[in-house]
Amino acid sequence: MSQYQVTVIGSGPGGYIAAIRCAQLGMKVAIVEKYAVLGGTCTNVGCIPSKALLDSSEHYEAAAHKFTEHGIDVKGLSFNFKTMVERKNGVVKANNDGIAFLMKKNKIDVYYGLGSFVTKNKIAITDAAGKKTEIETEKTIIATGSKPTALPFLPVDKKRIITSTEALNLPEVPKHLVIIGGGIIGVELGSVFLRLGAKVTVVEYLDKIIPSMDEDLSKEMQRVLKKQGMEFMLSHKVSGATVKGKEVTVSAENKNGEKVEVKGDYCLVAVGRVPYTEGLGLENAGITLDERKRIPVNDHLETAVPGIYALGDVVRGAMLAHKAEEEGVLVAEVIAGQKPHINYNLIPGVAYTWPEAASVGATEAELKAQGKTYKVGKFPFRALGRARASGDLDGFVKVLADTATDEILGVHILGARAADLIIEGVVAMEYRASAEDVARMSHPHPTYTEAFKEACLIATDNRALNM
Repeated sequence: MSQYQVTVIGSGPGGYIAAIRCAQLGMKVAIVEKYAVLGGTCTNVGCIPSKALLDSSEHYEAAAHKFTEHGIDVKGLSFNFKTMVERKNGVVKANNDGIAFLMKKNKIDVYYGLGSFVTKNKIAITDAAGKKTEIETEKTIIATGSKPTALPFLPVDKKRIITSTEALNLPEVPKHLVIIGGGIIGVELGSVFLRLGAKVTVVEYLDKIIPSMDEDLSKEMQRVLKKQGMEFMLSHKVSGATVKGKEVTVSAENKNGEKVEVKGDYCLVAVGRVPYTEGLGLENAGITLDERKRIPVNDHLETAVPGIYALGDVVRGAMLAHKAEEEGVLVAEVIAGQKPHINYNLIPGVAYTWPEAASVGATEAELKAQGKTYKVGKFPFRALGRARASGDLDGFVKVLADTATDEILGVHILGARAADLIIEGVVAMEYRASAEDVARMSHPHPTYTEAFKEACLIATDNRALNM
């Protein structure tokens, strides 16, 4: 029986990064993956494939609607959806191959099959053919990720009523895509098909979209997507959906109690994700789940059973790939006896629509709930020379700073390249910079980053230079 110092169950961003860091620290490591390829949800049916389709659809949208104003005439424009999907699959495979290479490079043993605890220190691995292998391990890291949330009154048939997994491999562009859930997954995938000509209707229980982000981002995102053609039914409670032939009828009720129906050819259920722990045999190791089906852990991400750790989507906190990666490094270094640290307040969130939305730190609502006094600096992209040159005028940078100390408490961006710009806010807050600090830094001109400087100037002393 093979013996390891550390065994990682799950090869998503948290799992494979944890395995690599453990190997770098001199440990003998095994990684167990249920499916036939490495990378988990993010690489195979999440972050990577969705961004590949988002990019392809953005290119088409630009060619169809923006090239003319740049003096580029396009005639007979069309798209091949099958080719888009094939390209997406190629991007995924390249990432799969890259992770497999990293396992080999770091001398990590890879086992394909369902990993489950026999005892605290013994893992059984059952492959697709039913063959079982057992390994012994001193320590185990659980990184099995999450799966789409199911609604008990709305069964997913994976053909007409689908999750994000099936949405990434549809055989055609929907004529009318009805999306249940206005969170980040819903608006991202809705953007893909909207650009390709689908009618998209978002049905959301709350009175706003992307509810995890700052209120101003939510309002601006809805305004921009509505301008692009996306339709919204907010404050609607879905009660069910039925399929008849190629038509899906979604039934809902508005805040006045009135019943409404929306008909489309596909219905995407995008109401969140839940931890994936089925088949792990946690009870054999002495681990019990909390009320939200998560694995309870301490500040070092160790479970109630010494030597067994858990990270990423199966534990508390945001379900984000980069959060899982940071936790993978933390666990490996804890096992090695080091004293790593994660500032969970500075894990940024991003919506990869166009324009993008990104956020780090506290929202205004959170600061109000905490009773903190704060200043707001908000600068529109429309006032930037770089944004005028590119034609990306929608959005803003919003900086929240402490009234007394001027320390930056939150940064919220909606606009071109917000996903990349947000790191400036992360770095500033990591070093506890004030808005004045950032305002006095030289930002290259013309760039989108100038909007961050201008927002800090406004937050510091209401002294914007370009507005």
